[in-house]
Amino acid sequence: MKKNIIMLMIICLVFSLVGCGKNTPTDESTITIAAAASLKNCVDDVLIPMFTEKYPDIQVKATYDSSGKLQTQIEQGADIDVFMSASMKQMNELAEKGFMIHDSIVELLENKIVLIVPVNNTKEIREFKDILKADQIAIGDPASVPAGQYAKEALTNLNLWGQVIEKASLGTNVTEVLNWVAEGSADAGIVYSTDAASTKKVKVVAEAPEGSVSKVIYPVGIVKTSKDEASAKKFLDFLQTEEVKKVFESYGFVAK
Repeated sequence: MKKNIIMLMIICLVFSLVGCGKNTPTDESTITIAAAASLKNCVDDVLIPMFTEKYPDIQVKATYDSSGKLQTQIEQGADIDVFMSASMKQMNELAEKGFMIHDSIVELLENKIVLIVPVNNTKEIREFKDILKADQIAIGDPASVPAGQYAKEALTNLNLWGQVIEKASLGTNVTEVLNWVAEGSADAGIVYSTDAASTKKVKVVAEAPEGSVSKVIYPVGIVKTSKDEASAKKFLDFLQTEEVKKVFESYGFVAK
């Protein structure tokens, strides 16, 4: 009987040791990043692979849309750990409502608002006031898209908004606006400079005139309901490293 018990104990010990060597699901954590649509190429193509190489035990999932829509998802309880917004407005509103960890919020990047046209533009659109020469204008919906809010601000200050809105198609995010101009279904559009740089189908004809629009700041922060705050903090710290700043700059952003 003693021999049987000893043998059973040895077998259990062996199996427990073998089990420890396996990469079971509990060995890994998963965090979800909610990022502005204008960050998709940079985050998907470079940053997530860089991070997972450095932290192979942390899996990163990402969802992209307008910052306003992502704000709504967070407010409705979406399973999101880190929010990367294209505007301070959405981040500040979430923080004021208690959805963000205040101390985690960082002003990460700066971008520019630009006027774009298709590469084969024939409308002689060369500066912001020339946008009225377009028959169809693409901008983000100011109700939820930061790029649209910046566009409306610039056009209002330039006394153009009333005429522009009559010709405007409102995109649900900045990527949609970019695609409309790239495909030629819009004669002009207003996007971030980083979006314009992502395709050869459009060209930038002008930056928003100085003083016409607020600084385009991209903040990042940890959502208070994060199920893995420690991993989220690692991702947040990673975004602020010098090597990552160089990646952002290669995509046209200005690292803070």
